[in-house]
Amino acid sequence: LLAVQAQDLRAARLAVRARTSGLTAADVDRELQERTLVVTWLNRGTLHLVRSPDYWWLQRLTTPQLSTGNARRLAQEGVSPDQADRGVAAIEAAITADGPMTRTQLREIVAAADVPVERQALVHILALSAIRGLTVRGPIIGAEQGFTLVRDWLGDPPRLADRETDLSELARRFLAGHGPADAEDLAKWAGITLGDSRRGLRAAGADLEDRPGGLFDLAGREASHGRPRPKLLGGFDPLLHGWVDRTPVLGGNETIVTTNGIFRPFALVDGRAVATWGMARGRVMLQPFGPIKAPILADLEREARDVELFVTAPH
Repeated sequence: LLAVQAQDLRAARLAVRARTSGLTAADVDRELQERTLVVTWLNRGTLHLVRSPDYWWLQRLTTPQLSTGNARRLAQEGVSPDQADRGVAAIEAAITADGPMTRTQLREIVAAADVPVERQALVHILALSAIRGLTVRGPIIGAEQGFTLVRDWLGDPPRLADRETDLSELARRFLAGHGPADAEDLAKWAGITLGDSRRGLRAAGADLEDRPGGLFDLAGREASHGRPRPKLLGGFDPLLHGWVDRTPVLGGNETIVTTNGIFRPFALVDGRAVATWGMARGRVMLQPFGPIKAPILADLEREARDVELFVTAPH
C-alpha cells in the first residue's frame, strides 16, 4: 500500500522493510506525526498517503477537477453552495482557534453553523476543505487522525515548478509502478484529463520507451521475469485503479468492486484475483472464490502473518 499510494521510491523501500525488518502501522503513525508523510484527498478524490513535499504539486494537479463532482455530491446530500462555504469557513475558523480536531468534533462545529452533516454531507464538506487546499489530515488524536490546516502542518508552500514539469513527473511516477501503460491509463489513475495525460507523457519523452500496442514504459527498465509470488492486496489497491480495463485481474469476480464503489481487499495469484480477505479480532480471514492449492495457500498464510504483525504490533 505504501509503495503505490505514496507514489515514491522511498515508500517502496518502506514496503520492502515491512518484509525484512518489521515495519508496522506504528512506524507509519510516527512518520505521520513527524510530518514526513501526509494523508489527504488527491487523485480521483481518493484519500492518499504521500510524502509531504509531494503534497504541493499533487494537490495542484489533481484536485481542481474534483470541485464539480464534490458540488454534485453535496447537492445530493442537501447542502447548498452557500452552506458548503459556511461549513468550510467554520472548519477553518475552529482549527485556527483551537488546533487540530477530529471528525466528531468538526461535526458539532459544522452543525452549529446551520450546515447539514447527516449521511455523507460532512465528509464531502471536509473533502471540499481539502480540495481548496485548506486542510489535510494531521496528528493522531486518540483513535482518530485529526484534521489540521495545511499552513500549520506543512508550512508555507515551496516554489513550484511549471505545470509541464509536474505532469512529466506524474507520468514517470505512474509508469514506475504501472508501466507499460498508455495515456488513457494515466488519466484514469491520476484523475486528470486525457489532454494533460498526453502532455505529461510527451514532457517525459526522453525518459520513456515505446512498447507494443501504443504503450509506454520507463526507458531501460528490465523486463520482469515471471509473476510475483501470491500476495494479499489491500482495499482500493491501485492495481485495480491503474488501468482502464480491470478484467485481466478480476476475471468474473466483479464482487471485489461493490455497487457502492468500495474496492475490497483481495488475494492475487499469478496475476488474478482468487479470494477476498478481511480481519476479525486481529486475524486475517480468506474467502476464496474456489479451491486453492496447498503451496499457494501456504504462501497466502505467510502473507497473512505479515499483515497481522503490521497491524497489531504495539505502538
